Amino acid sequence: MKEARAREIVARERARVESLLAGLDGEIRAAGSLQGQQTGEYEDTASELDSESVDVALAANLRAELAAVERAEGRIARGTYGRSVESGLPIPDARLEVEPLAERTFEEQRHYELGGPT
Repeated sequence: MKEARAREIVARERARVESLLAGLDGEIRAAGSLQGQQTGEYEDTASELDSESVDVALAANLRAELAAVERAEGRIARGTYGRSVESGLPIPDARLEVEPLAERTFEEQRHYELGGPT
């Protein structure tokens, strides 16, 4: 993949993740301040706590994605973007178009997720 295209798709991912994270962080802060003021039913409080827990988990996932964006940006800077971090094999451009933060070939990723050897 050409460097300009790599920069474009990774920048698009950064913007997407940062936007979602900013929205969730605002919701989490708002929920926390409302919770301190709540004097209603226990059911309402439990429901809001569940919702806040989901938001916190989503925010953690987005922070992990942001870290992956930063790793991809580092690989672009080093000239290794589009190569597996494990084997150095090329990652097909079609995979990178769909998953710009991919760090491994599809087969390597599948083995990695299953905890097996690559």
